[in-house]
Amino acid sequence: MTTKQPDWEAIERAYRAGSLSIRTIAERQGVSDTAIRKKAKVQGWARDLSDQVRKEVRSKLVRGEVRNDQGANCELDAEIIEEAAEEGARVVRSHRRDIRKATNLANLLMDDLLNTIQRREEIEDAIIDETDEDNNGMRRASMLAAVALPSNSKTLFQLSSAMKNLQVLERQAFSLDEKEKTDDADEISKMMDELSQDA
Repeated sequence: MTTKQPDWEAIERAYRAGSLSIRTIAERQGVSDTAIRKKAKVQGWARDLSDQVRKEVRSKLVRGEVRNDQGANCELDAEIIEEAAEEGARVVRSHRRDIRKATNLANLLMDDLLNTIQRREEIEDAIIDETDEDNNGMRRASMLAAVALPSNSKTLFQLSSAMKNLQVLERQAFSLDEKEKTDDADEISKMMDELSQDA
């Protein structure tokens, strides 16, 4: 029966690494610690890598901790991104609703203006009949001015401006434009403020 030969290459690596005691290496490899010491002396092995091994162990631990910290940071970043995205989506949905309401209102006003223009003569006749018995004519003049061409032109201009702004806002709110946007939410808010000032 043959005896298993020691793996001297593995023993040398373990010995030079310096992380295990000579006795532990001997037990693992099935040889005596005396045999290892003799072989090391003959071969000139030195336990010269122990400092480098310790440094690498520390490095691995630090990299592992950094990786874990980065994992935690990534999770935190993901939470922050999710919260910000949810808030941004809420703002955009709110703007879309506001823009839709404003567009519907502008459409109603445009329809009302069209109806007024189409029936202007009829409305003017009704105003004259209504104010026939008024003494000073101020009421008749203000009512006729409300349906007169200059008033209708001014209203049409204001509605056209509002519709133009609303269309830009709607395209931005639904991301229909390809151009780069710096801060859509601020731009939409600014345009909504302008619309409310024009009204």
